[in-house]
Amino acid sequence: MIASLALILLAQLCGEAFARGFGLPVPGPVIGMGLMFGFLLLRDSARSPLPRLLPPPLVDGTLETIAKGLLTNLSLLFVPAGVGVVGRLDLLKTQGAKLAVILLVSTAVSLLTTVLVFRGVSALVDRRGRKDEG
Repeated sequence: MIASLALILLAQLCGEAFARGFGLPVPGPVIGMGLMFGFLLLRDSARSPLPRLLPPPLVDGTLETIAKGLLTNLSLLFVPAGVGVVGRLDLLKTQGAKLAVILLVSTAVSLLTTVLVFRGVSALVDRRGRKDEG
């Protein structure tokens, strides 16, 4: 359990270090997720010797169990943000309309981007499937 949690936190720390060290416009935790994804791909690769070198908690499913536990309790991490919003209700009152518009536009852009990426990947997979069959 400790090794799994340490790996998750290490990935986030490395992501923060990369983001701040290289002045990247991407948040550190997003880079950390990419690093964790790369680690999982390497770990689960058939040709990788990594599983034999790692401690058991990182290969026996404990890492996934710890991650699911964190995701289950993720809503608790939003409590401080909610308290911060309530603490600044005066700002919300004066800038609320602008914030609502920004939230709506950013949500629409996110959904549109997701749809376009899904359609692009789906078309790519279909093309590869037809190529493999013929």
